[in-house]
Amino acid sequence: MESPNLEFEYGDTDSLTPELSEIYSYTEEPEFALNRDYFEEDFRSHVRRRRWIELGQEQQRAYVMRLLDALEVTDRDKRLKVARAILYLAQGVFDECDTDADVIHWSRHNVFLLYDMGIFTALLELLSMEMDNNQACSSAVRKPAISLADSTELRVLLTIMYLMVETIRLQTEDDRPEWRTAREAFKTELGSPLYNGEPFALLLFTMVTKFCSMNAPHFPMKKVLLLLWKTILFTMGGFEELQEMKVRGRERLSLPPLPEDSIKVVRSMRAASPPASAMELIEQQQQAKRGRRSRRPLVKQDSLDTYNERDPFKNDDARDEEEDGEEADSGIEGEVDPLDRDVIIQPPPPPPPLRPPTERASLPKGLPWAPKVREKDIEHFLETSRNKFIGFTLGNDTETLVGLPRPIHESVKTLKQHKYVSIAEMQIKREEELQQCPMTLVSDASYYLSCFRAENPRCIYQIALLKLLLAAAPTSKAKTDSINILADVLPEEMPITVLQSMKLGIDVNRHKEIIVKAISALLLLLLKHLKLNHIYQFEIVSQHLVFANCIPLILKFFNQNILSYISAKNSICVLDFPHCVVHEMPELTAESLEAGDHNQFCWRNLFSCINLLRILNKLTKWKHSRTMMLVVFKSAPILKRALKVKQATMQLYVLKLLKIQTKYLGRQWRKSNMKTMSAIYQKVRHRLNDDWAYGNDIDARPWDFQAEECALRESIEKFNSRRYDKNQNGEFAPVDNCLQSVLGQRVELPEDFHYSYEMWLEREVFSQPIQWEGLLQ
Repeated sequence: MESPNLEFEYGDTDSLTPELSEIYSYTEEPEFALNRDYFEEDFRSHVRRRRWIELGQEQQRAYVMRLLDALEVTDRDKRLKVARAILYLAQGVFDECDTDADVIHWSRHNVFLLYDMGIFTALLELLSMEMDNNQACSSAVRKPAISLADSTELRVLLTIMYLMVETIRLQTEDDRPEWRTAREAFKTELGSPLYNGEPFALLLFTMVTKFCSMNAPHFPMKKVLLLLWKTILFTMGGFEELQEMKVRGRERLSLPPLPEDSIKVVRSMRAASPPASAMELIEQQQQAKRGRRSRRPLVKQDSLDTYNERDPFKNDDARDEEEDGEEADSGIEGEVDPLDRDVIIQPPPPPPPLRPPTERASLPKGLPWAPKVREKDIEHFLETSRNKFIGFTLGNDTETLVGLPRPIHESVKTLKQHKYVSIAEMQIKREEELQQCPMTLVSDASYYLSCFRAENPRCIYQIALLKLLLAAAPTSKAKTDSINILADVLPEEMPITVLQSMKLGIDVNRHKEIIVKAISALLLLLLKHLKLNHIYQFEIVSQHLVFANCIPLILKFFNQNILSYISAKNSICVLDFPHCVVHEMPELTAESLEAGDHNQFCWRNLFSCINLLRILNKLTKWKHSRTMMLVVFKSAPILKRALKVKQATMQLYVLKLLKIQTKYLGRQWRKSNMKTMSAIYQKVRHRLNDDWAYGNDIDARPWDFQAEECALRESIEKFNSRRYDKNQNGEFAPVDNCLQSVLGQRVELPEDFHYSYEMWLEREVFSQPIQWEGLLQ
């Protein structure tokens, strides 16, 4: 069954309401009333006969200051009650609101107020305290079954922080000037060393690794991952900001501007019809055999063209869709072949042109992407041409064309017109220069293009994220030693009725989907920022991911019914925030749970699929050894099935992955997948001189794959030692021969040195015989 076109716009995040609702599990629903009750109890004791929304700005500030003071108490239960009251404010004092929009409005107002009063810093201290709570960790490790109750304090704190980050991050047109100032201040604060000299994101990464090492199994991982993703998105910027940074970076390095805005090009693309499955092809062959029995033996080519003309009486929308699709292969879509139609229809005279030719000219012409050529490609082309026509080569010289025929001159001119030098190539070139002249050249800050601190990424973070992704993937089998990611969704008392079991089943599936969404978005964002900051930082993380089996993990994720995954209805609309706190709750039935929502697709699942495809593209681009992994793991049929999803962005990244491995798949595969080959030609950027479709390329030879990965590893280690080792220039440091300056140097001694100073003097100075004569000589 062919899926319909999906009206999906890919971006950094979904709209605000779904993003806010995903922080809550459906099993947390009773806690909304609990938050309200604690707030009302405290609020009534201080403010009589008035509601929160009726107070003036100063009265609201005074009350929040009182809550902030109450957070300092030592009694754990009292502190939790105050935190719940603050959470109720961040949730938009929903009991005083009539509509969802009112809740969002007051939530936004209150969140900026809470930030202004310094609530976030207080929450950060409490979060650090809860993280270091060894008693809670040890009791959770010993427990056979962990539930929501084990992570109550952490869940409340993380939810408030998430609401603050997500609400302040989002910019709206009617923001007050002081809110815009607060947004910039908060962004700077989150990116700077807040706690123990580390940024907030690093604190959350520590929570992830602690959870994955089974030392803190009660941590609410879904909330941690969502908060981590939104923190990095806020502090470092999303896809639009990345594009702007790339443009600025190219200007700084005096590179020509980008040929097009990739975000706009992808958004303007339309989905193609998916290639036929094996069953469909068998059915079409049987239909063709039945039709051929009464068919004329020969038909002129011009009459074939007549049959291939579109029906002039179709409406414009349908015609446009066909034009955007692959007309040449329309027979694969289940229609009878044009040759078979003449059984019923005699060749008609050419129809009159009902549509004026001027309308055709208004359609977009040409391919969506400008072709690109690397310097390496021009060198390779000239080397081949010189060998052929002159009999010798000139190395990397791309200017001298003496002795080459005129067509070669034209070819080189065309190649140079489309030459594209990336920021990464400039960084690699600069790194090679620094390795050759470590003393005379100074590391240039302009080659680090991003806005965050360039630190050596730690592989434990990537491995922890992949472990969580594996545990949350729908294709994963439950194992006894796998991580329990359901600690913050399972209730204390397990369901006893069928309805409760259905509701929990939906909640668990939704929970896993949200974890996959957060991890996929987080990994993609980190890879893109690292690649822009410095190519070798990106390569470090990429290699860790590849060695941790990220490629087979993503392929395993896609080895399922992707259409079912994208159209999954694991949500209960009436239980989503803020609907569940504003409107009266209808009685849930098994039928209403099964029905789910009425959306054509699940936004978060389609978003996750595109993110994972983009990660796979990032890991394999220009890496022949990793492309061979795609071939070895038989990714082509898995990816081809993913083309059934009629969404242009997803199809583009699937086609890119198929393109890079086409040369390794053999002639028979290319012959039987011409529709896919046509789609690649139409939608993926062309690299002039790239022999992707035929496999005659020298890069297709398989013997140097291991060497390629080792060479990359060596370059990474050189970069690491130059960039991060403290004693990097020790062997090149000049020797100081002046006695006074040597004795005047401050030497760093251990803290406990003064305790053993006398013993050190006895052992190293007094008991050692000094040969003064030898020393003078």
